[in-house]
Amino acid sequence: MRVRPPEPPVPPEHPAPRGPGRRAFAAGALAAAGLAAAGCGPSPALLSGRTRLRQWNLFAGGDGMRMIEMHDAYVREHPDVDFRATTFTWGSPFYTKVAMGAAGGRGADIATVHVSRLESLAPGRLLDPIDPVMLAEAGIDDTVVLPRIWEKCFFDGELYAIPIDTHVLIQFVNLDVCRRAGVLDADDRLVEVSGLDGYLDLLREIQGATGEYGLSVDTWAPWPNFWALYRQQDGDLVIGEDDFELDDDKALAAMEVMYRLSEEGLSPRHSMLADTAANLANGQAGLMIHGNWEIPTLEAAGTEFTATQFPAVFGNNRTRGDSHCYVFPHQRDRDPERTRAAVGYAAWMLRHSITWAAGGHIPAYLPVVESDDYDALHPQSEYAEAAENVQFEPQAWFSGSAGRLQEEATGPLTTLHQGTQTPEQALDQLKGAIRTLIAVPSPV
Repeated sequence: MRVRPPEPPVPPEHPAPRGPGRRAFAAGALAAAGLAAAGCGPSPALLSGRTRLRQWNLFAGGDGMRMIEMHDAYVREHPDVDFRATTFTWGSPFYTKVAMGAAGGRGADIATVHVSRLESLAPGRLLDPIDPVMLAEAGIDDTVVLPRIWEKCFFDGELYAIPIDTHVLIQFVNLDVCRRAGVLDADDRLVEVSGLDGYLDLLREIQGATGEYGLSVDTWAPWPNFWALYRQQDGDLVIGEDDFELDDDKALAAMEVMYRLSEEGLSPRHSMLADTAANLANGQAGLMIHGNWEIPTLEAAGTEFTATQFPAVFGNNRTRGDSHCYVFPHQRDRDPERTRAAVGYAAWMLRHSITWAAGGHIPAYLPVVESDDYDALHPQSEYAEAAENVQFEPQAWFSGSAGRLQEEATGPLTTLHQGTQTPEQALDQLKGAIRTLIAVPSPV
């Protein structure tokens, strides 16, 4: 068994924030009550002889419902574990909660974060390392996880994360619209095109059928699309202590695509959050680029759709992505029994991640992805290869899902869709934002 990955290659969201649903709030309130009660006397777990296990996560909406379903099944199969899960608001509020709890040595036994946020959580100080031998005893090691994802779970040679999935930008296809546009083959698959000109021609054909747009994109969260287009050209963003390197020509080429999409009317100038999926569901657009977590949204809308990998605008299907993973927030006196229970819980969740896959995410656990059950999931199995094409953001305290880089990049990149700045002007503004972030000391 190999417990340390080879040196990774130079690296190349998550969904927009959504408020937790009623069940998520109820679960959180229940868990909080249990934690408060624990400070007033012997815990029920101690009195019953059960192992106490507390988990924090950031899953609301469709993700949250599937996580609750999986947790219910875990609890039924583990009567010896006093398990409580708490859901916090997605994004900065969640990461602040995890960091504050860990800084005081009072973190949860296990928490769900994005692997792109490892550096911002200060492994070794705010996160405790995970024993790879203990994890292997539970059946999880580098042989059952996609190498590209597994290697991201290490920091300074130590294992700090257990990956659950890969979530990526994909392309959704409104089958009714695209049939009318004549861009599907006999098996209802989108015709293959490669290169910018071919893709724009495809969008024009679809626009002819919709009378409005060919493609729906979230113009208020544009960083992931930029990163995918930039990385398709082998563009790197190398962040140093006081400077950075960005390929201006490749960044401008990516921005030119975003600019042309809206300037030529092939995609909206203004589309935010739920509007983006609505454009596809109501037939205003035939294609949509968004995260694979939007599958439940389209299913709920009754849309007849399928999905493909991110379009090969620059000759390949690289796409921006991330991975939900389990980490151990720092505890002053980490209990070995609870730690072993946390490892066992994570391994159980990976083995049962077919439920998680139904929501759109690509499981990190290879035996699930390679199973007949996963192959029967559509459109999920249609874009499984996107896990091989995922492009992570560069390592920096301000990088990753719900990170400052995404927030600060929104301003300049949104202007491309609005048509208020040229790509050259937007690039200058983006580079200024990155310089400002580099000058800010890491908060941890």
